[in-house]
Amino acid sequence: MTKGCAFVIGATGQIGRAAVRALAEDGWEVRAASRGGGGDAAWPGNVQRVRLDREDDAALAAALGDGVDVLVDMVAYGQGHARQLARLGDRIGSAVVISSGAVYEDDEGRGFDTQAEPDGSPCYPVPIPESLATVAPGEATYGTRKVALEQELLGSSIPSTLLRAGAVHGPYCQTPRELHFVKRALDGRPVRVLAYRGESRFHPAHVSNIAELIRLAANRPGDRVLNAADGEAPTVAEISAAIDEIVGVRSELVLVEGAPPGTVGITPWSTPHPIVYDMGTAERELDYRPVTGYVESLPATVEWLAGQLKGREWSEAFPKMAKNYAAVGLFDYAAEDAWLAGRA
Repeated sequence: MTKGCAFVIGATGQIGRAAVRALAEDGWEVRAASRGGGGDAAWPGNVQRVRLDREDDAALAAALGDGVDVLVDMVAYGQGHARQLARLGDRIGSAVVISSGAVYEDDEGRGFDTQAEPDGSPCYPVPIPESLATVAPGEATYGTRKVALEQELLGSSIPSTLLRAGAVHGPYCQTPRELHFVKRALDGRPVRVLAYRGESRFHPAHVSNIAELIRLAANRPGDRVLNAADGEAPTVAEISAAIDEIVGVRSELVLVEGAPPGTVGITPWSTPHPIVYDMGTAERELDYRPVTGYVESLPATVEWLAGQLKGREWSEAFPKMAKNYAAVGLFDYAAEDAWLAGRA
């Protein structure tokens, strides 16, 4: 006997793959929807694969049929998607939807959207509770659209859990932060220059831990927002050392006060103030316990990244990463060497 029907939108994405598996193994009848209608070798054989363009309202309505017990949405983004789901509220028992930790703002009104401005880096409390103020809802940025999504769904008739994900990591990521150190290790770079003395912390969230939160929320429907992150938030220096250990190299850390001129020393985790999410509410409301730790999960991520890089330029393997970090110069080794030579 199953727990009911779980319909997953974005099933073949990074989080979706793990969520489908977690739900199916927990006894749900899972219908896994994606644009291509594909699947994952790790899924149990009874998972039903569905080809779906979620932008097509009629197609989504048809795919839901007479209704589902829980809808899990990996790709909902903005007020429009929330209203789309709300219009189908009579067919959706409850929802679990991925939001983002990028929604928060500090006491000075700074957030992820102001980081490029002078003194624009947010200084959040450590850890960040779900009760912290958020940016205003709107259509302007990723964070404002996620807030609009949250507010619209929480005001609908569908009991909805919104998961504010941290720095998502694990295989199948389109913008893998770990690439910064994995490629350097594979390229034989002997030095890791780290801004802010390597003490930056941007709380990671492994896909299997997010999937665990999805599984728990599916079993306990309700209106809530929850942070979604791992049990620990390592520093960027600790991440660098852990990846070196897995690849089997040893590099020198050059720890810099503040940030060097340009982009040398900047990593995808680099921030002058820590970004750490409070997981206490998820622990109390859902009995959440991480199913993996950051370092424990790294070998599979590193192996996957190395496989994706084999025989290809990194920008070809990860075009979205190349686009998103174009201004950072992630692998500008010439600039890095010139800066190091200037210190000698």
